[in-house]
Amino acid sequence: MLIRPFGINEFWIIVMAAQWTIALSAIAFAGGGVGGLLIALARVSDAKWPRLLATGFIRVFQGTPLLMQLFLVFFGMNIMGFAINPWIAAAVALTLHASAFLGEIWRGCIEAIPPGQREAATALGLRYFNRMRYIILPQASRIAIAPTVGFLVQLIKGTSLAAIIGFTELTRQGQIINNATFSPFMVFGTVAAVYFILCWPLSLLARRMEVKFSRSTTR
Repeated sequence: MLIRPFGINEFWIIVMAAQWTIALSAIAFAGGGVGGLLIALARVSDAKWPRLLATGFIRVFQGTPLLMQLFLVFFGMNIMGFAINPWIAAAVALTLHASAFLGEIWRGCIEAIPPGQREAATALGLRYFNRMRYIILPQASRIAIAPTVGFLVQLIKGTSLAAIIGFTELTRQGQIINNATFSPFMVFGTVAAVYFILCWPLSLLARRMEVKFSRSTTR
């Protein structure tokens, strides 16, 4: 096997692989946002069955490792006869994972709104949908910004597990380059630096939003 040195070409291959990490994160976050909102609304629903179903969904996906979820979606679907490629499997597993966590985060934000707001809306004759749309969710969204951005950071780092099922994102590309160059320090140092560049601005944003919200609530 011919071993080549780690050079500028290898560096740019790793850097360019970040686009797949970003794409996978964006898809999972967007899908998880839709699913998370539905789960959060179900968790605070007046009806019993939506609350039970949403609680069960959250417990399953928060109580099992993300790696196992990736395995179950990828290998499980193929075993059942549904051919699925690593890209789709990773997107589905991460979307379900994000839905559970965002749903629980947003449920907490909704319940953080003072009960008087909900009671006043009910007294005005607003039904559940309008109560959430016009009164509760606009206030809860301000509280949710910081923890939601914080979860996005975790989601970006979690995409690295997709390398296990063969999806060629940042970590997987690093493994491929390392197998060709046998320069683990340079390769995975570059991979770590790219993750840091992706996540650090978001971490700062989450911290600033948290500080901004805490100041606004103390006034």
